[in-house]
Amino acid sequence: HEVSEMTMMRTVSISEYGGPEVLKTHEVARPIAAADELLIRVCAIGINPIDWKLREGYAKERIPLEMPAILGTDVSGIVEAVGDGVSDFKIGDAIFSMRGLSGAYAEFVTVKAIHAAHKPATLTHVQAASVPLAALTAWQAMFDLGGLEREQTVLVHAAAGGVGGFAVQLAKHTGARIAATTSAKNERFVRELGADDVIDYRQHAFEEQLADVDLVLDLVGGDTTARSLDVLRPGGRLVRVVPGDESILDKAKKKNVTLLPIMAQPSGEQLQQIAALIDAGHLHTTIAATFPFPDFAAAHEMSKAGRTRGKIVVEVVKT
Repeated sequence: HEVSEMTMMRTVSISEYGGPEVLKTHEVARPIAAADELLIRVCAIGINPIDWKLREGYAKERIPLEMPAILGTDVSGIVEAVGDGVSDFKIGDAIFSMRGLSGAYAEFVTVKAIHAAHKPATLTHVQAASVPLAALTAWQAMFDLGGLEREQTVLVHAAAGGVGGFAVQLAKHTGARIAATTSAKNERFVRELGADDVIDYRQHAFEEQLADVDLVLDLVGGDTTARSLDVLRPGGRLVRVVPGDESILDKAKKKNVTLLPIMAQPSGEQLQQIAALIDAGHLHTTIAATFPFPDFAAAHEMSKAGRTRGKIVVEVVKT
């Protein structure tokens, strides 16, 4: 039997690992919300570095994809249908969500209701789609793993990026002292986010300027991780987003500091707290660029090039 046009949608998926050319648009049937899910009409999709890393196969040992795979984590949109077991949302609600690590590149997606939160009233859908993965990574790194408290000192690497920018603002709101590394062109931007000390990583060795740091958020990896151990106080913590050389575990042990890997987990509850901070004016998101659906290839290329200030978003529906 024919599937009516109303139940079809466009998705962008990959059938093999590779460059941006493996991203292909397809027409498929819309998903149906399970009892604990919401069906979302997607207005905007956030782009994150994990997207192109998964596409290129960098993480296939840790996070293998079942092909064909729809990439993408972050969505903002309108509730189209509500599962039988869901009571916190209704049709027509504006929500934003981190789905997990895949499945967002589509005109309609299902999300678990416990992973969704009401969209901040002060943000557009494009702005809201830029928030979930980056803000949740920062929140979970700083508080759940890092245990950051008022008057402690935190060093945030790559502070002008998506995660780094949220981390600086969350630390500022907590009352922590913030050191940050970035390039010279982003120094003013990072200070405006709330950083107390900003170090141009191209001109200065941060480990020669800092000591007795309580927490490091390492968004860079490589030798930055090993050098970061030198600025931590005994008992300090280093939370790293990028998996790295395990040989530094010995160095960490000798210095009595804790290395903690992080892979952000979806949380509607934390997103609702983040939304409240956004609406109260304590957290801001910065949009680096917006691309039209389904131009994910260009969005991936910009993300991979790095050096963006803030987040990249694909707009599905003009709102």
